[in-house]
Amino acid sequence: MIEAKILIMFFSTSLLLALSPGPDNLFVMTQAAQQGRKAGLLVTLGLCSGLLFHTAAVTFGLAALFKASAVAFTALKCVGAGYLLYLAILSFRAGRTIGPAAAAALLSPASLYRRGVIMNITNPKVSIFFLAFLPQFADPGNGPLGPQFLLLGGIFIIATIIVFGGISILAGLFGEHFRQSAFAQKILNRAAGTIFTGLALKLALAQR
Repeated sequence: MIEAKILIMFFSTSLLLALSPGPDNLFVMTQAAQQGRKAGLLVTLGLCSGLLFHTAAVTFGLAALFKASAVAFTALKCVGAGYLLYLAILSFRAGRTIGPAAAAALLSPASLYRRGVIMNITNPKVSIFFLAFLPQFADPGNGPLGPQFLLLGGIFIIATIIVFGGISILAGLFGEHFRQSAFAQKILNRAAGTIFTGLALKLALAQR
């Protein structure tokens, strides 16, 4: 079993990493600003579900495949970049609606959750990050590494939910004022499209 002080150190580090600007928290912030804090929380749950995949990838060795195979790495990042470009196009083409019409235009909970899952799973950099990060806090002397990786992955997910949940609430409150104005909503949609495009280009140019 991993010592408590190691787990506390890991949790603190995970909180700091979740707070540092990156694709996932920008994605959450954008979705919450566009569609409200509930949308941000649903996307957060989707992203954290994706982290379960990356934790399993480290545990069962799939992350090493992404690191070693240029083909696997490139294929997955191209899927992720393509999906982000698709979201960018949707944002640029989004109509300007306020009041009841705006509420009707919101994405379903399932769609928002699915966005988070796809966004996270199709980023091979996350698996490679976990491959480098989790073993630093695991010790073969404490038993099999697999259960330790699963425990650390679960703690990282908890830290992510705490930080991204806070981002969702703040961005949702900020975006609420913009969503009351058709002109401000247009600016918000354009900003979201620009952010998604930037994230897509960053992922497309990522190296192992």
